[in-house]
Amino acid sequence: MHNANPIVRRKSKQIMVGNVPVGGDAPISVQSMTNTRTTDVAATVAQIKALEDVGADIVRVSVPTMDAAEAFKQIKQQVDVPLVADIHFDYRIALKVAEYGVDCLRINPGNIGREDRVRAVVDCAKDKNIPIRIGVNGGSLEKDIQEKFGEPTAEALLESAMRHVDILDRLNFDQFKVSVKASDVFLAVGAYRLLAKEIEQPLHLGITEAGGFRSGAVKSAVGLGMLLSEGIGDTLRISLAADPVEEIKVGFDILKSLRIRSRGINFIACPSCSRQEFDVINTVNELEQRLEDIAVPLDVSIIGCVVNGPGEALISDLGITGGNNRSGFYEDGVRQKERFENDDLVDSLEAKIRARVATVDPKQKISIKNT
Repeated sequence: MHNANPIVRRKSKQIMVGNVPVGGDAPISVQSMTNTRTTDVAATVAQIKALEDVGADIVRVSVPTMDAAEAFKQIKQQVDVPLVADIHFDYRIALKVAEYGVDCLRINPGNIGREDRVRAVVDCAKDKNIPIRIGVNGGSLEKDIQEKFGEPTAEALLESAMRHVDILDRLNFDQFKVSVKASDVFLAVGAYRLLAKEIEQPLHLGITEAGGFRSGAVKSAVGLGMLLSEGIGDTLRISLAADPVEEIKVGFDILKSLRIRSRGINFIACPSCSRQEFDVINTVNELEQRLEDIAVPLDVSIIGCVVNGPGEALISDLGITGGNNRSGFYEDGVRQKERFENDDLVDSLEAKIRARVATVDPKQKISIKNT
């Protein structure tokens, strides 16, 4: 019910990661990475399915050994979401997972070694239509770049990225995306701004090693928020020392707050004060937990009193305004005759939300990928 988004997106070339478009006018995709042992197929498949359930568009899996590559083959057969294989040095592993149907290779060409090995991987990627993600990290820059700049700088990250890009250009391969991640917000933002002007390929955003759940979510929201608001970024991963499922939720929350992409319910809730007529905080927390399965975008306002309640309800799909013992209920900005007992607010509002969602999708769940 809000106004159109004012963000003007950077023009970029579109690549395909499996069936998910990245770049161009495609929705900004949200991805995460498994943290199970890849050789534990059952645990890795279970985690990928949990990530799919909360809306992950793409999932990355580390493949450090040939044993992991064999496990990857089994994992790929059991999941639907596109999988990126994270490979660092051994080009033979890249060739093996390509054979097993990987949807994207995260590999830095300059780290593979000899030219013939790089060419073997690129030729294979061309043959099988597999894109590559160049991933530069402020914590692992090449020694000569570290010596040249003295410390990680935005220019140092750019130089490292362009070194890998130049290799792919020389081999006439343009199906790639690039990330220049750093744990410092200004360093990462500066590097992405420079890179955005240098190449036309899509950019994969992230603040690397952002930290624990709360501090990492805040750092990621600040850094990615700066870039996304400037139209920079085509896919993103939130790096948290937390359950990967939380990374997907935070990613969607960032996109939702910038009105870039909506998935699930956007709760507009007051921080609560002494005017509140019901327990706002517990009501919102309970509803968030109960309604995690819903993917249909909805704005729901939960305001504890009549000072701000009616105004927020006007611009929400569904809204509650606190009253003495009973609260007012709004639908599409219109106050309804029906009122809810404050003691039963959670049950009453959940029922209304699910009924509304069912009008969009009878199964009370809808995928909004690629919309």
